[in-house]
Amino acid sequence: MVTRILIADDQEGIRSAFRMILDAQPDMTVVAEASDGRAAIDTARTVQPDVVLADIRMPGADGIEVTRALAGTGIHVVIVTTFGLDEYVHAALHHGAAGFVLKRSGPTLLIEAIRAAMNGDMLISPQLTVRLLRRRGLPQESSSVVLTEREDQIVAMVAHGMTNAEIAAELFLSPGTVKNHIASVQNKTGTRNRVAIAAWAWATGRATP
Repeated sequence: MVTRILIADDQEGIRSAFRMILDAQPDMTVVAEASDGRAAIDTARTVQPDVVLADIRMPGADGIEVTRALAGTGIHVVIVTTFGLDEYVHAALHHGAAGFVLKRSGPTLLIEAIRAAMNGDMLISPQLTVRLLRRRGLPQESSSVVLTEREDQIVAMVAHGMTNAEIAAELFLSPGTVKNHIASVQNKTGTRNRVAIAAWAWATGRATP
Protein backbone atom coordinates (compact mmCIF):
# COMPACT_ATOMS: atom_id res chain seq x y z
CA MET A 1 0.00 0.00 0.00
CA VAL A 2 1.27 3.47 -0.90
CA THR A 3 1.08 6.04 1.90
CA ARG A 4 -0.51 9.30 0.75
CA ILE A 5 1.09 12.38 2.35
CA LEU A 6 0.19 16.05 2.72
CA ILE A 7 3.08 18.43 3.50
CA ALA A 8 2.20 21.54 5.51
CA ASP A 9 4.99 24.10 5.89
CA ASP A 10 5.13 27.82 5.21
CA GLN A 11 8.55 27.53 3.53
CA GLU A 12 8.36 26.47 -0.10
CA GLY A 13 11.94 25.19 -0.05
CA ILE A 14 11.15 22.81 2.81
CA ARG A 15 8.04 21.52 1.05
CA SER A 16 10.00 20.92 -2.15
CA ALA A 17 12.80 19.11 -0.30
CA PHE A 18 10.35 16.88 1.57
CA ARG A 19 8.43 16.12 -1.63
CA MET A 20 11.66 15.06 -3.36
CA ILE A 21 12.63 12.78 -0.47
CA LEU A 22 9.21 11.19 -0.03
CA ASP A 23 8.29 10.75 -3.68
CA ALA A 24 11.54 8.81 -4.08
CA GLN A 25 10.22 6.15 -1.67
CA PRO A 26 8.44 3.23 -3.33
CA ASP A 27 5.73 3.16 -0.65
CA MET A 28 5.02 6.91 -0.41
CA THR A 29 3.54 9.68 -2.54
CA VAL A 30 2.91 13.35 -1.80
CA VAL A 31 -0.68 14.15 -2.80
CA ALA A 32 -0.93 17.76 -1.61
CA GLU A 33 0.90 20.71 -0.05
CA ALA A 34 -0.24 23.56 2.17
CA SER A 35 1.58 26.78 3.08
CA ASP A 36 -0.41 27.53 6.26
CA GLY A 37 -2.21 25.63 8.98
CA ARG A 38 -5.76 26.53 8.00
CA ALA A 39 -5.14 25.40 4.42
CA ALA A 40 -3.60 22.20 5.80
CA ILE A 41 -6.75 21.39 7.78
CA ASP A 42 -9.09 22.17 4.89
CA THR A 43 -6.98 20.28 2.35
CA ALA A 44 -6.60 17.26 4.62
CA ARG A 45 -10.36 17.05 5.10
CA THR A 46 -10.86 17.21 1.33
CA VAL A 47 -7.99 15.02 0.10
CA GLN A 48 -7.98 12.57 3.06
CA PRO A 49 -4.24 11.74 3.08
CA ASP A 50 -2.91 8.98 5.30
CA VAL A 51 -0.31 11.27 6.91
CA VAL A 52 0.07 15.03 7.34
CA LEU A 53 3.56 16.39 7.95
CA ALA A 54 2.95 19.62 9.85
CA ASP A 55 5.36 22.33 10.91
CA ILE A 56 4.79 23.79 14.37
CA ARG A 57 4.95 27.47 13.48
CA MET A 58 2.72 28.35 10.53
CA PRO A 59 0.36 31.23 9.67
CA GLY A 60 -3.37 30.66 10.06
CA ALA A 61 -3.10 27.72 12.44
CA ASP A 62 -0.04 26.15 14.01
CA GLY A 63 0.89 22.48 13.96
CA ILE A 64 -0.81 21.86 17.31
CA GLU A 65 -4.09 23.24 15.98
CA VAL A 66 -3.73 21.09 12.87
CA THR A 67 -3.20 18.02 15.07
CA ARG A 68 -6.20 18.86 17.23
CA ALA A 69 -8.45 19.57 14.24
CA LEU A 70 -7.62 16.25 12.57
CA ALA A 71 -7.82 14.10 15.71
CA GLY A 72 -10.25 11.24 15.26
CA THR A 73 -10.33 11.49 11.47
CA GLY A 74 -8.00 8.57 10.86
CA ILE A 75 -5.36 10.94 9.48
CA HIS A 76 -1.98 10.64 11.21
CA VAL A 77 -0.24 13.94 11.97
CA VAL A 78 3.54 13.92 12.32
CA ILE A 79 5.06 17.18 13.55
CA VAL A 80 8.26 18.12 11.71
CA THR A 81 9.87 21.25 13.09
CA THR A 82 12.99 23.20 13.94
CA PHE A 83 11.67 23.88 17.44
CA GLY A 84 11.93 21.03 19.94
CA LEU A 85 10.60 22.93 22.95
CA ASP A 86 9.11 20.78 25.71
CA GLU A 87 5.77 22.59 25.58
CA TYR A 88 5.47 21.90 21.85
CA VAL A 89 6.26 18.21 22.26
CA HIS A 90 3.86 17.73 25.16
CA ALA A 91 1.06 19.66 23.44
CA ALA A 92 1.50 17.75 20.19
CA LEU A 93 1.45 14.34 21.87
CA HIS A 94 -1.45 15.37 24.13
CA HIS A 95 -3.56 16.24 21.10
CA GLY A 96 -2.75 13.00 19.31
CA ALA A 97 0.31 13.61 17.13
CA ALA A 98 1.69 10.36 15.69
CA GLY A 99 5.30 11.57 15.83
CA PHE A 100 7.56 14.54 16.53
CA VAL A 101 10.65 14.92 14.36
CA LEU A 102 13.22 17.68 14.26
CA LYS A 103 14.08 18.87 10.76
CA ARG A 104 17.77 18.50 11.51
CA SER A 105 17.27 14.78 12.26
CA GLY A 106 17.55 14.09 8.53
CA PRO A 107 15.52 12.30 5.84
CA THR A 108 15.91 8.77 7.20
CA LEU A 109 14.14 9.60 10.46
CA LEU A 110 11.44 11.50 8.60
CA ILE A 111 10.71 8.42 6.48
CA GLU A 112 10.79 6.14 9.53
CA ALA A 113 8.38 8.45 11.38
CA ILE A 114 5.84 8.18 8.58
CA ARG A 115 6.15 4.39 8.47
CA ALA A 116 5.89 4.20 12.25
CA ALA A 117 2.71 6.29 12.22
CA MET A 118 1.17 4.00 9.61
CA ASN A 119 2.04 0.99 11.81
CA GLY A 120 0.41 2.52 14.86
CA ASP A 121 3.76 3.40 16.44
CA MET A 122 5.12 6.78 17.42
CA LEU A 123 8.60 8.08 16.67
CA ILE A 124 10.24 11.02 18.41
CA SER A 125 13.65 12.43 17.44
CA PRO A 126 16.30 10.85 19.69
CA GLN A 127 17.56 14.33 20.57
CA LEU A 128 14.28 14.89 22.41
CA THR A 129 13.69 11.43 23.80
CA VAL A 130 15.76 11.45 26.98
CA ARG A 131 14.73 14.95 28.04
CA LEU A 132 11.07 14.30 27.37
CA LEU A 133 10.66 10.81 28.69
CA ARG A 134 12.39 11.31 32.03
CA ARG A 135 9.59 13.72 32.94
CA ARG A 136 6.66 11.43 32.19
CA GLY A 137 4.88 9.40 34.85
CA LEU A 138 5.30 5.67 35.45
CA PRO A 139 2.54 3.15 34.80
CA GLN A 140 3.94 0.58 37.26
CA GLU A 141 6.86 0.12 39.62
CA SER A 142 9.89 -1.68 38.22
CA SER A 143 9.86 -4.33 40.95
CA SER A 144 6.43 -5.61 39.88
CA VAL A 145 7.46 -6.23 36.28
CA VAL A 146 9.50 -9.21 35.07
CA LEU A 147 10.82 -8.98 31.51
CA THR A 148 12.75 -11.54 29.51
CA GLU A 149 16.36 -10.77 28.59
CA ARG A 150 15.29 -10.02 25.01
CA GLU A 151 12.50 -7.72 26.19
CA ASP A 152 14.99 -5.85 28.37
CA GLN A 153 17.23 -5.33 25.35
CA ILE A 154 14.38 -4.05 23.23
CA VAL A 155 13.06 -1.76 25.96
CA ALA A 156 16.47 -0.08 26.26
CA MET A 157 16.62 0.40 22.49
CA VAL A 158 13.11 1.88 22.40
CA ALA A 159 14.16 4.27 25.17
CA HIS A 160 17.02 5.49 23.01
CA GLY A 161 14.66 6.31 20.15
CA MET A 162 15.37 3.34 17.89
CA THR A 163 12.66 2.25 15.46
CA ASN A 164 11.42 -1.34 15.12
CA ALA A 165 13.40 -1.70 11.89
CA GLU A 166 16.61 -0.50 13.56
CA ILE A 167 16.07 -2.81 16.54
CA ALA A 168 15.40 -5.75 14.23
CA ALA A 169 18.61 -5.11 12.29
CA GLU A 170 20.66 -4.72 15.46
CA LEU A 171 19.36 -7.92 17.08
CA PHE A 172 19.03 -9.97 13.87
CA LEU A 173 15.27 -10.33 14.32
CA SER A 174 12.34 -9.75 12.00
CA PRO A 175 10.39 -6.47 12.48
CA GLY A 176 7.34 -8.61 13.28
CA THR A 177 9.17 -10.34 16.12
CA VAL A 178 10.24 -6.98 17.54
CA LYS A 179 6.64 -5.78 17.35
CA ASN A 180 5.50 -8.89 19.24
CA HIS A 181 8.09 -8.31 21.98
CA ILE A 182 6.96 -4.69 22.31
CA ALA A 183 3.34 -5.82 22.60
CA SER A 184 4.38 -8.20 25.39
CA VAL A 185 6.21 -5.38 27.19
CA GLN A 186 3.16 -3.14 26.90
CA ASN A 187 1.00 -5.88 28.42
CA LYS A 188 3.40 -6.45 31.31
CA THR A 189 4.02 -2.78 32.10
CA GLY A 190 0.55 -1.40 31.41
CA THR A 191 1.96 1.04 28.84
CA ARG A 192 -0.05 2.13 25.79
CA ASN A 193 2.69 2.93 23.28
CA ARG A 194 6.46 3.07 22.76
CA VAL A 195 6.66 6.57 24.27
CA ALA A 196 5.23 5.25 27.54
CA ILE A 197 7.57 2.23 27.38
CA ALA A 198 10.55 4.56 27.03
CA ALA A 199 9.31 6.73 29.90
CA TRP A 200 9.03 3.65 32.09
CA ALA A 201 12.48 2.45 31.06
CA TRP A 202 14.23 5.72 31.87
CA ALA A 203 12.43 6.28 35.15
CA THR A 204 13.06 2.72 36.41
CA GLY A 205 16.71 2.63 35.41
CA ARG A 206 16.29 0.02 32.66
CA ALA A 207 17.72 2.57 30.23
CA THR A 208 20.85 4.60 30.85
CA PRO A 209 22.54 7.38 28.86
